Amino acid sequence: MSNDSTSKTVTVAFFLCLVCSVVVSTAAVVLRPAQLENKAADLKKNILAAANIWDESKSIDEQFENIEARLVNVSEARFATESELDEHAISDVSRYDERKAAKDSSRNVVLSKAHDIASIKRRAKFVKVYLVRDTDGALNKIILPVSGYGLWSTLYGFIALESDLNTVVGLGFYEHAETPGLGGEVDNPKWKSIWPGKKVYDDQGQVALGLVKASVDRNGPNAMHEVDGLAGASLTSRGVTNLVRFWLGENGYEPFLKNLKQEGV
Repeated sequence: MSNDSTSKTVTVAFFLCLVCSVVVSTAAVVLRPAQLENKAADLKKNILAAANIWDESKSIDEQFENIEARLVNVSEARFATESELDEHAISDVSRYDERKAAKDSSRNVVLSKAHDIASIKRRAKFVKVYLVRDTDGALNKIILPVSGYGLWSTLYGFIALESDLNTVVGLGFYEHAETPGLGGEVDNPKWKSIWPGKKVYDDQGQVALGLVKASVDRNGPNAMHEVDGLAGASLTSRGVTNLVRFWLGENGYEPFLKNLKQEGV
């Protein structure tokens, strides 16, 4: 077959594409376990960072040994029971993925427009939270997953609270597609450092935590509940406020946190 023939060119191109496809597919299959392991490690790192207990000198698994993962029945405002886990075929809490569950009609709750201020449409029936305990077993911190729509994407992250279930330890997002330099400033360590010490609920027990335009008036009456807005990213700022107020409000964790405080778990 002539080197200049169309049929030979097509044949060579076909086999080249075939070989490349096999190589890429094989690499994807072989590397998949390592990718999943790295993704899980990154998630754990973000959980530790939100709770302000991440230590670069120690391994992630070593630090995570002190954290207890529990599933919460959000609608019932309590920890999920063993019978509920069996009913929904949840055998391993550590492997439970509420993001996948939120897409499953048998495992989610559809939110009404009036309640869905975070624009997530559906919430998983069970959500995995993380407890940090003192050596005597008392609750030290709780780390709660949060999510909500910003300008271009859904932001996924964690907010951690002190044992009073009102004081913020930290907030961080592990996945989003907001504009770098604008809404993407949710990743800026300087901005994240503003959150610790802020109070979620006001004296009436209502969610008051949120972002303001520009900077917070440090001497203002609501300064303890306010966080500086993201410059040039008003829609992302509004999205962060909405997701915080949804998840820590009456349609999110608020009833559960009240029960947890009363029970002293």
